[in-house]
Amino acid sequence: MKTEDFDFDLPKDLIAQFPAKERTSSRLLYLNNLQEWQDTWFVDLPSYLKPGDAMVFNDTQVLKARLFGKKESGGQVEVMIERILDHHHVLASIRASHAPKVNSKLILKDVIPVTVVDRGGEFYRLYFDDTRSVDDWLNCYGQLPLPPYITRESTEFDESRYQTVYARNPGAVAAPTAGLHFDAGIMTRLRNLGVSIAYLTLHVGAGTYQPVRVNQIEDHVMHSEMFHIPQATVDVIQQAKENGGRILAVGTTSLRALEACAMQHDGRLVAGHGDTNMFITPGYRFRIVERLLTNFHLPRSTLLMLVAAFAGIDVIKRSYQHAIDQRYQFFSYGDAMLIERNHEI
Repeated sequence: MKTEDFDFDLPKDLIAQFPAKERTSSRLLYLNNLQEWQDTWFVDLPSYLKPGDAMVFNDTQVLKARLFGKKESGGQVEVMIERILDHHHVLASIRASHAPKVNSKLILKDVIPVTVVDRGGEFYRLYFDDTRSVDDWLNCYGQLPLPPYITRESTEFDESRYQTVYARNPGAVAAPTAGLHFDAGIMTRLRNLGVSIAYLTLHVGAGTYQPVRVNQIEDHVMHSEMFHIPQATVDVIQQAKENGGRILAVGTTSLRALEACAMQHDGRLVAGHGDTNMFITPGYRFRIVERLLTNFHLPRSTLLMLVAAFAGIDVIKRSYQHAIDQRYQFFSYGDAMLIERNHEI
């Protein structure tokens, strides 16, 4: 398929720059399995579930992954941590007028000594040359990395609202944004309804923002992300399926982790850690997930291709045009969409 098939025009004023006043006060577009949509509100989400259903959430926590500093020559640099490798090593992208050389030194925030160890593709391996751990440095001096389409600096407000209320495993550089709509109250309502709640961890990388730049989508090389699925989550999903419950992935990251695990184990979910560069495009056969809660995604993005695989490309195009016409808010701080899987594609 062509990348241009996933393009659309989005008015800039529909790109949310701030979240809704309350987490659950955003809008919700429901797309049923008859390819019909309904305009509603996120606070009404429990009415679309039933006892015995299972919801799977991504509990990753966003790192304060952006650091600014200088090269030995005095040139300015911006470092974005992609992955923490150990207490002192990271993978990171670096923005600078001239790329730093291997074995050169950086000073971040005037106090953090860093050595450029090597470079592989778009990422550098950096060594934080101090007794303090990378985590300590980031907590003290790092800046929350808001998405590039949010055209303002991050604030203390974002440090809470650009995290889910259930985030507990640090490692992401982007939030699993479908989860930003949940607060403690709606989680309690779901449990009281008899919906099973389960968690996994997938550390979202900066590649989630990148458009597909090749003409044919099959030529795109997907970024890799780490995930962990606990045994308790496998048990919840298996029990729900055995009892006729439906599996709802909260966000594309939860879906990607579940489907990647199933693909790696002949259709079965197996607890444990993994790494995936799985690229879900139209034609993919879903093995685990039957319903998807997600935000509205960027044109030409891998996430838009994933939801098109889930619901059908023509259905998603019509749904997105409806959302634009009805002035839904798009992207990370925007509104949400609940999608039933299209079994006819």
